[in-house]
Amino acid sequence: MLEKLVHFCTRYMAAGVILAGVCGIIWPSLMKPFARYIPIFLGVIMFGMGMSLTPRDFKNVFDHPKNIALGTLFQFIFMPALAFALVKLFALPPAIAIGVILVGCCPGGTASNVISYIARADVALSVSMTMVNTILAPFVTPFLIWVTAGAWIDISFTSMMISIIEMVLLPLLSGVLLNIFFPKAVSKVTKITPMLSALVIIFTV
Repeated sequence: MLEKLVHFCTRYMAAGVILAGVCGIIWPSLMKPFARYIPIFLGVIMFGMGMSLTPRDFKNVFDHPKNIALGTLFQFIFMPALAFALVKLFALPPAIAIGVILVGCCPGGTASNVISYIARADVALSVSMTMVNTILAPFVTPFLIWVTAGAWIDISFTSMMISIIEMVLLPLLSGVLLNIFFPKAVSKVTKITPMLSALVIIFTV
């Protein structure tokens, strides 16, 4: 029963994301209370991803250096450049432009791993790329946003980096350490991690 529920939630995550978006537009007052919990949601996602990582996954970084380097290149150069180009091409207003820039500069996080899992892709490679990009993110992402979005608003490089460390890096490392020291307990939880990640992503949207 649990396995079927996990399969259902991950298989139809895209439908849940669209439904959540529609609900947010039609009933903003209903969804607004969740906004304050978004940093916690992001931390939960990264913590869950960390619990799925083992020292072997770190080894995968060295087994596929070219693939991961290419993924990092696309993540931190191509995507921000594309986001900036879209902002200029469509002459987006500042509030929307900053949102597009933010999406283009941030790493994929657990969502990409969940989607890779659902698509039966190379999850280990996806996790490794996410791990590398997440570790780089506290240093690279604030700089990219500062460079690309600084024309519209004043951005504190230091405070943004601290926020990303708190919401992304620390939960990720906590999950990894928990998996290292308590693997049996974590193995029971990770069976439902894809479902929890999918649900948290939906609520975050």
